[in-house]
Amino acid sequence: MRQVLNESQIQQFIQHGYVRLEGAFPRSLAEEGRRILWKDTGCGPKDPTTWTQPVVRLGDYAQEPFDKAVNTPMLHAAFDQLVGAGRWLSRHSLGTFPVRFPGTADPGDAGWHVDASFPGEDPADIFSWRVNVTSKGRALLMLFLFSDVAERDAPTRIRAGSHLDVARLLAPHGAVGLSFMELADKLYITAGRQEVLATGEAGTVYLCHPFLAHAAQAHHGETPRFMAQPPLCAAEEFELHRADAAYAPVETAIRKGIGLDN
Repeated sequence: MRQVLNESQIQQFIQHGYVRLEGAFPRSLAEEGRRILWKDTGCGPKDPTTWTQPVVRLGDYAQEPFDKAVNTPMLHAAFDQLVGAGRWLSRHSLGTFPVRFPGTADPGDAGWHVDASFPGEDPADIFSWRVNVTSKGRALLMLFLFSDVAERDAPTRIRAGSHLDVARLLAPHGAVGLSFMELADKLYITAGRQEVLATGEAGTVYLCHPFLAHAAQAHHGETPRFMAQPPLCAAEEFELHRADAAYAPVETAIRKGIGLDN
């Protein structure tokens, strides 16, 4: 197995719930992708008078620059290291792009949350989707920066270490887990965690534990922010009691959160 993450990065992922990979995909692909995305926003890249909404959500994108961005050798190797070889499913698209524009308006979507991973009673109701302690359906949360993102450019906020708290919240609920809203209502317990901003140059990717609490924010900079936030889907649910103790870092972090590992 190719090693792109060193032991310090692996431990950061386990302890803090994320690892940042600079140059995870070429900047040229980010530029190609932005050209496609700009057209679909209906806004002018050089005409701020057209930037009338705080956020424009664009649908799933599978064109060549997006397919190539999620399938670099660096990322595949990191997936193997964090999730386990054969335990994740290949992607060929990058999901939804919430494009954030400068301004003072409330984007209306800046609450702390954990992304849900499997449907509840009504699959059409995203707020009824669920999360369980073995992270059914989701191996990682990923943040793909398609533009340079500085502190004022609406970087995603991350509560470092909150994945450990979330594991403890989910453990009593077994395979059924909690709905998106049920879990969101309990995230006040993560409020004391250090807040980290997902900044970086275009081509940077944050690989995050699926239980990591995160939130959007208003854009106070000057240049619109382009970022994808797809899941890495799981080929199988994580195991918290392996006979061979060959736990992937995602599993080790869950075990740590619920008191099975020190």
